[in-house]
Amino acid sequence: MRIKDICVLGGSGFVGSALVHRLSAAGYNVKVLTRRREASKHLILLPYVQVIECDVMNDAALAQQVAGSDAVINLIGILHEDKNLTFKTIHTDLPIRLLGICERLGVCRFLHMSALQASVDAPSAYLRSKGAAEVALMAHQGNTQITIFRPSVIFGRGDGFINLFAKLVKLMPVIALAKPDAKFQPIWVEDVAQAFVSSLENIDTYGKQYDLGGPRIYSLKGIVQFVVFLLGKKRKIVGLNDKLSYLQAYALEKMPIKLMTRDNIYSMEVDSVTNGEFPKVFGFQPTALEAIVPDYLANDNPRNAYNKFRGLAGR
Repeated sequence: MRIKDICVLGGSGFVGSALVHRLSAAGYNVKVLTRRREASKHLILLPYVQVIECDVMNDAALAQQVAGSDAVINLIGILHEDKNLTFKTIHTDLPIRLLGICERLGVCRFLHMSALQASVDAPSAYLRSKGAAEVALMAHQGNTQITIFRPSVIFGRGDGFINLFAKLVKLMPVIALAKPDAKFQPIWVEDVAQAFVSSLENIDTYGKQYDLGGPRIYSLKGIVQFVVFLLGKKRKIVGLNDKLSYLQAYALEKMPIKLMTRDNIYSMEVDSVTNGEFPKVFGFQPTALEAIVPDYLANDNPRNAYNKFRGLAGR
């Protein structure tokens, strides 16, 4: 199967930006669908990339943009619900509708972003909505070939995970940490993007689901301790028990900007770790957290900044 034209939903986000850069570098023609073209200026100047405003909730508008594509990649997801956007609408209904459009228009390839530990009987609504989509997509019988990716938490420059804790560490002398023993297997955003690109024209990935995790497993407290160390701060980390974790999340979800919700707590009741090695089909091994995070947090560390200035001065 020769793929040339690719339509990406969610291409202007954190993972999407990394993926679109790789697709462009590989010579694919990429159409990025976005709600606001202005928010995707960082992609507009890339070769072979079009950025187009589209209401993906409108089937007619979506079909118009998908038409003529050889492959469609869906990266759209939300961490928190609100009155207008529910997990079911975004994580379950949208990918099912999108696959139906792809099948009707003769799109040969469909790549979908899910989440590690997604399941219809998972403890959180977030994971259940992702799991329901997986079940429906994998049950599909048609000509559009599907591959599903299930990453653990994704890190990288501009992420909403490590950077969130970095902000908290800089602002708060004591970190009250919900679910401190929750386990994660963080994977670099560039490795996730490479897995997508590697699977596009690989028939061995058709009809498969892939769990994606980095080379090491960490507790949430361990990750925060690592951030504290990199920033050169002295901070006390107080791990909260399950009841206090729940109460903290309940309070935080009432804020105008939701840093955490009770559903996030439920998600952390299952460890976000894989059951085996990184899939060999992609032809590479994932990069460790320790090899990447110090680089993009370095400017926040006075010692590293000082050493950088010394280097520039030739000392």
